[in-house]
Amino acid sequence: MPYLEEAYDVVVVGAGHAGCEAALACARLGLETILFTVSIDSIALMPCNPNIGGSSKGHLVRELDALGGEMGKNIDKTFIQSKMLNQSKGPAVHSLRAQADKQEYSRQMRHTLENTEHLTIRQGEIAEILVEEGIIRGARTCSGAVYHAKAVILCTGTYLRAKCIYGEVSSYTGPNGLQAANHLTDSLKANGIEMFRFKTGTPARVDRRSIDFSKMDEQKGDERIVPFSFSTDPESIQKDQVSCWLTYTNEKTHAIIRENLDRSPLFSGVIEGTGPRYCPSIEDKVVKFPDKERHQIFVEPEGLYTNEMYLAGMSSSLPEDVQYAMYRTVPGLEHVKIVRNAYAIEYDCINSLQLKATLEFKKIRGLFSGGQFNGSSGYEEAAVQGFMAGVNAAMQILGREPVILDRSQAYIGVLIDDLVTKENHEPYRMMTSRAEYRLLLRQDNADLRLRKIGHAIGLVSDDAYEALLKKERLIAEEISRLQNTNIGAGEETQKLLEKYGSTQLKSGISLAELIKRPELDYERLAPLDAGRPSLPPDVCEQVNIEIKYEGYIKRQMQQVIQFKKTEGRHLPENFDYSQVKSLRLEAIQKLNKIQPATIGQASRISGVSPADISVLLVYFAREKQERREEQ
Repeated sequence: MPYLEEAYDVVVVGAGHAGCEAALACARLGLETILFTVSIDSIALMPCNPNIGGSSKGHLVRELDALGGEMGKNIDKTFIQSKMLNQSKGPAVHSLRAQADKQEYSRQMRHTLENTEHLTIRQGEIAEILVEEGIIRGARTCSGAVYHAKAVILCTGTYLRAKCIYGEVSSYTGPNGLQAANHLTDSLKANGIEMFRFKTGTPARVDRRSIDFSKMDEQKGDERIVPFSFSTDPESIQKDQVSCWLTYTNEKTHAIIRENLDRSPLFSGVIEGTGPRYCPSIEDKVVKFPDKERHQIFVEPEGLYTNEMYLAGMSSSLPEDVQYAMYRTVPGLEHVKIVRNAYAIEYDCINSLQLKATLEFKKIRGLFSGGQFNGSSGYEEAAVQGFMAGVNAAMQILGREPVILDRSQAYIGVLIDDLVTKENHEPYRMMTSRAEYRLLLRQDNADLRLRKIGHAIGLVSDDAYEALLKKERLIAEEISRLQNTNIGAGEETQKLLEKYGSTQLKSGISLAELIKRPELDYERLAPLDAGRPSLPPDVCEQVNIEIKYEGYIKRQMQQVIQFKKTEGRHLPENFDYSQVKSLRLEAIQKLNKIQPATIGQASRISGVSPADISVLLVYFAREKQERREEQ
């Protein structure tokens, strides 16, 4: 029986945030790419929270933009409110977060995809991967059509054998009632891929007209909006913003939840998948934190042209009647009308220990994956994985070196290293606390850290690269000028210091030394700086941070030097660690399973002790010496 047969360089499966970035990266590098989705209307869908960014996630989006990704540009086009979080804390944890117009976000991303050269969009379900002798050869759809390819990138999100559940209602559908992908899992298992069953959830969407906002605290956006993308002109996005609102659960809410736990699929055993620890349902919160009198609920608009509001912090899988009862105990929601019920969703994903740091499967050459399929959670985590999987698939096809970011270079490096090194038995969520070098990996300097890498890949333009070099030069020149500009202890100086509660001067001092004082900064000292040049705000920000935190930054850079030493010590591929005498049994099992690429990665494996690392260092040093003697 004849069937459709076509050939592409790359097949991308799934058009969520991971799939979009993967497909764009490959196509922009000149590879003929086809992007499959179960529904073209679900491209870049935001089935859960209506925002991009947030604590640590904002770092990921800005890093993605610095490398040449699309998410930052897209949210700059479609946001309806923007805030820089954690501004009362140090710059390492400042994170940008923007409310999106969900429909417009999807439309704009679809427009970008449809107008990208070398990129074909195809509605259809991939049912099978085609593998010969450990090498990917393409994929087959449910209709039997074969798409030959040099690389396949799996970005299936939460669609694989998806099951949406609330109360006694259980539907075999993907998010938002979309079609689930029910066939691919069997093909993956047949090719030796280990699968997990994870779970996530989402709150109800409610009708804006049924909310009493007078009982809630208004949450406005920043007066001065900072763009996500380094290529977005800040002046072009200064606009009126939509408010969000803050309210709280109370003891009445918690009592209703406790009384109905036996009807919750989460506690009755109906839900089998493991849920995210750091984004729990309201049932989880009430059970795990019984002494907490209230929990925050953020009421967020889903867009400019809809009355749907999202109840962030109150995801649930409780029955419909219980949802109504508990929501209506919350101040401002006493008469709320639900538009879409809250639900939990179970889906198939992989054990990410099967992946290399390039996000290629260890056992199948040319098969890559990214996003929630890898056992992570969140749009931002998905997007950066999809991008890196796309880049590395392209590098392999083009015969170029892979692109691997380490933990000292980017939050992206931390995320991927954690996924491929550590055992994750629940959806992985990025947090600032996971990054050892977070003072260096700030969201404000992502372009300075990664723009050159994006240019070398071929996804950052020459103009953007030249702009980066100019920015670097301006920062260096201004820091040098401040270090060499001294001011005396005159009356004007003393008055300004008194104004900010700073210690008076007894003799001259450089402006750089004054900036280091906690109560002072680059802007506050401007009246004393007659020679100050006119510089862009992002340059001024870097000058202030680099001077003020100079000591801490130098200390962390010394730590990075030590880190790089272990990361530079490579381990052989497919090595049998049972050959190494004196290694503990657990270490042998873990090392054989994960096959770390470096000593540094080996040291981060749970179950591998410092003593085991010492044994490895001695063993491979002796091996190296013996090889030299033989030569």
